[in-house]
Amino acid sequence: MQRLDDLLFAQGFGTRRQCAGLIAQGLVQVQGGVCTDPAAVFPPQGLRIAVQGQPWECRSPAYLMLHKPAGYECSQRPSAWPSIYALLPAMLRQRPAAKGGRASGVQAVGRLDQDTTGLLLLSDDGTFIHRMNAPRRHVPKVYEVSAAHAVTAAQIARLLEGVVLHDDPQPVRAAACEATSSHALRLTLTEGKYHQVKRMLAAVGNRVAALHRSRIGQLALPADLAPGQWRWLDEAQLALLQPL
Repeated sequence: MQRLDDLLFAQGFGTRRQCAGLIAQGLVQVQGGVCTDPAAVFPPQGLRIAVQGQPWECRSPAYLMLHKPAGYECSQRPSAWPSIYALLPAMLRQRPAAKGGRASGVQAVGRLDQDTTGLLLLSDDGTFIHRMNAPRRHVPKVYEVSAAHAVTAAQIARLLEGVVLHDDPQPVRAAACEATSSHALRLTLTEGKYHQVKRMLAAVGNRVAALHRSRIGQLALPADLAPGQWRWLDEAQLALLQPL
C-alpha cells in the first residue's frame, strides 16, 4: 500500500507538495471517485487514477514500448531533430529515478538513428536497461532493411559469415539474414555497435535506404501501434525479451 501523495509523486505528477495540493483541491480521482486525503493509501500497481481530468494507470517501475517514427533523436538533448521524449506524456519524463536508475524519467533502452523507425523500449528501471544493453545477453533484434541496390546471395552469405568494420578487427555476424524482396532483407543481430546495420551493408557493397526494427527478442512491434504512439509492456511481453 502507498500514500496517494507519494504515489502521484512516484508517477511524475510533480513534487510531493504539489501532489498533496492537487489531492486536497479535489483534482484527483481514484478508481472513478474523488479523493481529497493525501494520506489515503492504495495498492499502487495498476491503480487507475485521473489528475485534473487526465486518466492514468499507475506503473512502477515503468516498462513501455514506443513506435519510433523517422525524424526523431533518441536523446534528451537533441541536436538537429526533435527528441523521442517529446512523444511521451510529461509524467513519464518527470518521474523520479527508480530501481537502480541514475536519471529521472524513463530512458531509452539503446538507441535508433533519427532516420530509423520501429520498436524502441523505454524504462526507469536502471537494472533492466543495463541488462538489456549488456553485450553478453545476446538479445536478438530484427531489422527490416530496404537496400539501395539489389540484394544478392553472396551479400547474404557474407553477412552471415561475418564482416570486419573499420573500428573493430573482430568480424561481426548476422544471427540470421534472409532476402524478403529483390531490394530488401530481414537481418537479425545480437550485438549493438554504432550504426551497425548500415556499416554491415556497406561492407558487403550495398547501402541502407531505409531501416525499421520490427522485433526485440520475441517481442514484435504491434501492427496497431502507430508511429509516435507508446504502450505499457505487460508481464507476458517482458518475458519475451529473452536472450538467444
